[in-house]
Amino acid sequence: MNATMAKKDYYEVLGINKGASAAEIKKAYRKMALKYHPDKNPDDKEAEAKFKEAAEAYEVLSNADKKARYDQFGHQAFEGAGGFGGGGMNMDDIFSQFGDIFGGAFGGGGFSGFGGGFGGGQRRVKGSNLRIRVTLTLEEVANGVEKKIKVKRKIQAPGTTYKTCDTCNGTGQVTRVTNTILGRMQTASACPTCGGAGQTIDKKPSGADAHGLMVQEETVSVKIPAGVVDGMQLKVTGKGNEAPGNGISGDLLVVIEEKEHDTLKREGDNLHYDLYISLPDAVLGTSKEIDTVTGKVRIKVEAGVQSGKILRLRGKGIPSINGYGSGDLLVHVNVWTPKTLSKQQKEFFENMRDDEHFDPKPESSDKSFFEKVKDMFS
Repeated sequence: MNATMAKKDYYEVLGINKGASAAEIKKAYRKMALKYHPDKNPDDKEAEAKFKEAAEAYEVLSNADKKARYDQFGHQAFEGAGGFGGGGMNMDDIFSQFGDIFGGAFGGGGFSGFGGGFGGGQRRVKGSNLRIRVTLTLEEVANGVEKKIKVKRKIQAPGTTYKTCDTCNGTGQVTRVTNTILGRMQTASACPTCGGAGQTIDKKPSGADAHGLMVQEETVSVKIPAGVVDGMQLKVTGKGNEAPGNGISGDLLVVIEEKEHDTLKREGDNLHYDLYISLPDAVLGTSKEIDTVTGKVRIKVEAGVQSGKILRLRGKGIPSINGYGSGDLLVHVNVWTPKTLSKQQKEFFENMRDDEHFDPKPESSDKSFFEKVKDMFS
């Protein structure tokens, strides 16, 4: 069993049903995260694993687009490129993205451990994400592929040093107390001097920007699973822009773009192929070579085949991204009627007008166009 098949259902992780509202999803995550929070379960590896598992589930289900893809494709929608869906969740990701979920449950609104604190320790900022579009052929979609992608990302310039921010003393936030009609109110916000990093530039080389970063081109390897669809987004954790100081790197978001095939048309996991044959071939039968995503194959066309006949090649379509087999290749037979004939050919067909062999005699197996459409959607 692979890692994807073994992964627990996200709805089951949070103890909710598929129709749960956004508020219910957030409430369920907060309950699980507070239960298994590292501050309440020190040195408990099982609790830490459940804490990460809950955060991974919430990261997907709290995002409408990711939730829709997960509902349709399951864990495979995020496989092949690391990230939350690929098992790349870490404590920095959780505390940096979901700290506001916990309110004041730990350390006055923050976390005391793992360098992710908003109140009990130095906050670690995250670098910005990068987005890149990758174009795949239908063959690459069907078979899966590993792509080497050149990415220009910001990294910390060699020789850059940082010092503790004097404004926030390294906490990354400043606290303000204001008097209101309800009494004294205390609020915290990101430090305006360091932007929440807790550190400021001490020294930086020429060519580095104001944050001590420089642009560098890097080749990133991305494993793309079979069965991805156009518009699907994969995430490579930590391959976005770096953050200044002791921050964590952003992510590389890989958007899939599917290149149109010359002869094959995709419909979900199924493929369609239009096969045109001559009238003599339809009457006498023939064999034809057609395209598939694994190469060309030769198929037999029976004598007396009707135009509109659909030949189904099972398993010759696109693999399901959920890992449940592959779709089919549907070959649509089209009998080509000549538009111009010689005198001799015209005479032949004139003589055949009243021949009983040329009279239409549809059988029960010769379905109408509407019946074929109905079968395709059922």
